[in-house]
Order: sequence, then structure tokens, then C-alpha cells
Amino acid sequence: MLLPSAVRLAASCSPRTVSRISLQILSSTQSSFTHNTISRSPKTPYIRSYASKSKAKSTADLVPGSKQALTSEAARLEYGKSEAKMNAAVEWYRKEVAGLETRASGRVTPALLSPVRIELAGKGKDLVKLEEVATIGVRDGSTLIITVFEEHNLKAVEQALYAAKLPNIVPQRQDSRTIKIPIPRPTVEARNALTATAQRMAEDTRVQLRKIQQASVKKGDYKKHSIELEQVIQKLADRNTAEVDKILAHMKKSTGAR
Repeated sequence: MLLPSAVRLAASCSPRTVSRISLQILSSTQSSFTHNTISRSPKTPYIRSYASKSKAKSTADLVPGSKQALTSEAARLEYGKSEAKMNAAVEWYRKEVAGLETRASGRVTPALLSPVRIELAGKGKDLVKLEEVATIGVRDGSTLIITVFEEHNLKAVEQALYAAKLPNIVPQRQDSRTIKIPIPRPTVEARNALTATAQRMAEDTRVQLRKIQQASVKKGDYKKHSIELEQVIQKLADRNTAEVDKILAHMKKSTGAR
């Protein structure tokens, strides 16, 4: 029932009738409101979906190529050979520089004669070390004294000293078993010359390390396993090269050479 019609009807009716009509109107309005509210379909909320954790792949178990083990026996053997060769090259350089450093510092020790090799009669082409046929001592802190065990070896020792071509080593025969070698104090020029020799040896050693590296990469064929595995031999070469640089820097510092 419309509101204007209800008002006109109420004006012509008794009070009791008006109350009844009002209750009917109110009930009809509430029923209509309830029907409209229920008939409206509620909005469906948006639910965001995520990837299942069971399908996600973990990277915790992945191993970088540089840490992978060489599965090829040939590659492992080649790497081991290269490592041994590089270590030997560095150790050779270390010993050579130790001798140069001793001479540059002016210290007189038997190690100054360590490069000397002697050819003895009856030994063929096999050379022996000086300490195998003689004793080496230091007198007054500036003179080396060589005393051979057997007199007939004195001449061979003297020849070996000249053949070694060591700087400032001039043997002087004292008697049938003894050779004296005065060692002068090194000058600045002498120290710089010894340092230059160490630098040349360092460069020769670096070249040797690079050659060993290149041969290892070619023979080991590390690319079959991983590109990063080829970098392992590069790291090995870099580590040994850094050790050569360290040895040379120590000599320069200890001798005060530039």
C-alpha cells in the first residue's frame, strides 16, 4: 500500500482501524527490506594462491663448479702433476734468491758456495756437492776456508770454484788441502746487481708457471667437466706466481735495494 493512500484511508477510519493499518504497513516494509537484503548476492572475496612449497627446488645441495671433484682420472693426474711442477719451480726460485740475498747482505756463510758442483775422477759425468768432499768454515767473519778430505781432490775443487762463476769468489790455495776465499763487503752497485738477477729469475719462473698451466689445461681437458674447473688450474698458477712475487719483495726489503 502506498503511503498517500494509507493517509487518506486513515483519515476516514476509526482509531482502532488506523492502528491495525499502521501495523500492516510496517510489517510489509520490513518484509520487503529483508527480501531485498537476502536476494543480494555477497561479493566473493579474492583469494591469492601461492606456489606449493613441495614444488620449489632448493639450491642448498648445488655445488659450484670450482668445488666439484674431477671425475676423470686423467684430469686428476694432470692436475697433480701440474701442482708438483709449479711447487718445484717456486722452491727452486726460493733457494736461488736465498743465496743471492746472503751475498747481498754481506753475510759470509758456507751457503755462498752451495751452487758449486765438482767433477771427480772415476765418477764419470756425475757431479758431487762441495760438502761431500770438503769442509767449509768461516774465519774472522769475512773469509771462507775450504779443507778437502783427500789431497788429490784439491785441484778438482779449485776448478769447480772457477767454473761456478760466483761473484767475488776468488779461491786462493793455502796448502795441499786448504783453499782460502776472502769475501769483500758488497757495494750498493753489487746489491742492485744481485737484485736485478733475482728479478730476471722471477720473470723466468713466472713464464715457467704459465707454460705449466697452459700444458695442464690442454692435457687435462677440464672443460669436459665444468668451465669453472678450468679456473682451478688458473688459481693454482696465480697462487704460485704470488709466492714468487712475495719472495722477491722480501729480498728487496732485506737488502734495501730498489
